[in-house]
Amino acid sequence: MVDGLGNLSRQALGRRAAGPARMGADSFGSAESSRNAGRAESEKRPELGRATMTQAGAVGHTAIPACSLSFSEQCFHLKKKTLSSEDINKELLAFLSEADGEKSYDASAQTQAEDPPCKKLKLDSAQVGQDGSSEASAAHTEPKVQSEICVACLGVLQDFCDPSYTKQVCEVVRKADYKFDSLVLAVSLPAQLSVREHSCWLHIKKEVKEKSMCLDKEDVVQVKDAFKWAIQGMVGKELGTPVLTNSLFEVSVGFTHPETEADCHFLATTCSDCFKPTKNKASVFTRMAVVKALEKISDAKFLRHYPCPPVRPASKCSPLDTTCLHASVFIAGRYNKFSRELPQTPWVIDGERRMEGSVEELIADPLLSSFRADGFNFSSSGREDVDVRTLGNGRPFAMELLNPHRAKFNRAEVRQLQEVINASSDKIRVRDLQIVTRDAMGRMKEGEEEKTKSYSALIWTKKAITNSDLDFIANIKELKIDQKTPLRVLHRRPLAVRQRVIHSMSASYLDTHHFRLQLHTQAGTYIKEFVHGDFGRTKPNLCALMESEVDILELDVESVDVDWPPAVPE
Repeated sequence: MVDGLGNLSRQALGRRAAGPARMGADSFGSAESSRNAGRAESEKRPELGRATMTQAGAVGHTAIPACSLSFSEQCFHLKKKTLSSEDINKELLAFLSEADGEKSYDASAQTQAEDPPCKKLKLDSAQVGQDGSSEASAAHTEPKVQSEICVACLGVLQDFCDPSYTKQVCEVVRKADYKFDSLVLAVSLPAQLSVREHSCWLHIKKEVKEKSMCLDKEDVVQVKDAFKWAIQGMVGKELGTPVLTNSLFEVSVGFTHPETEADCHFLATTCSDCFKPTKNKASVFTRMAVVKALEKISDAKFLRHYPCPPVRPASKCSPLDTTCLHASVFIAGRYNKFSRELPQTPWVIDGERRMEGSVEELIADPLLSSFRADGFNFSSSGREDVDVRTLGNGRPFAMELLNPHRAKFNRAEVRQLQEVINASSDKIRVRDLQIVTRDAMGRMKEGEEEKTKSYSALIWTKKAITNSDLDFIANIKELKIDQKTPLRVLHRRPLAVRQRVIHSMSASYLDTHHFRLQLHTQAGTYIKEFVHGDFGRTKPNLCALMESEVDILELDVESVDVDWPPAVPE
């Protein structure tokens, strides 16, 4: 109890010591002189630190511990005291005498007591009997032992700013086995803590105003900042790496306090527009939503719904599991596909997988293993059907590796990864593999509609043909076609009519029923449907142009005209 009140009395002493200077300043109407006197006293007494929520804690229904909203020695190291118990008692009694202004206390008579005397509660007139004795004193009931949990930080600064908790956090990081050269510490506190901080601030604002003191809300250090300042240095020292404000590797710690979850609920009715359900949040009372509501609500309305200062909790915060997360790494390159039985992505229909393997899996497996990533997202510049090969210089692709435990590879190591991928299967080949930024990935999708692609198709004709029957094809330039969404992809693509351009074509005669068709088209053109017409859903089509039934037997992508990613020298 002595320790718990020691912080309070030291804060009170700071005000008393600065009192004469402030009084002199106030007599001349100078608020600036009052502030300067307070700063001078703080320089003489460095242990007082910044202004805290304890400066008015002894007045009101609940004393606010020194750890509340202040980063100073007494914020969270409650056991580190520089004053003796006798000095603490003297300061406390002096503060109480000043606060009441009604009676004096003999400090010397109390120096031998183990605990400082508690200030007696003033009883309402309704609770006092006609003989002058109170009902409470007549009952002779034992006073309940009050919790010493801070009303503002809910124990976060009291119990979790020590080396033991730091070591627990660092042990989790070590077991996760990440490779990193810096980290950022992310702290998640219960949303209701913001409500309690706001209540404490209103209480402090009222008290300092009554004592002609000057204090802005910006002068008060928030619990979250104080906790981070206290612990991040210890974390960095324990792990041997700098803790920065911005890093690709994030260590997250958090706390929960179910006992006070209802503290936020009144805001849902007073500021309902600040709380909107979201898909990824279990509760609408997020920290950002609560802060937004507190900025909007008036002081008077807040005080009508919430006690000031807050009610002291019976339990402290409970720590959540420490988690680690590394920012994604992005890999880009080009791939060739040589098989007509390999889909680009896993082929699943009605929950059943149709074929084993895929292009993305053959590329991803070695990368996941080397980067020790939790997963991946694959994207490419267009896609080919399962029975279509991709030849030439390949199709650009990019892969996001999620939460990699190792993120840095030099060029030689990336080149070795490329060789591992190519050696794993003869169905694909990768080239120009490289690590890129997230922003660079956007270049792959830029101007998607204006890109061009070249194809080679083996065509069958029902009508017998000669070499001269194909001459007209080479004369067709910039042919505009309208393509209704093909029947074969209608289950996954919206119904629409898309206009595409066939820039040029040429034909090579093979025999009376076969020829090779070369096409240079706008990206997004459905080549198969252009050839056979898709029951008239593509107009015009090759059937109509040749006035014969035709079909496509084989299709190859010869080139995808995208100048990304940059070529990597062999």
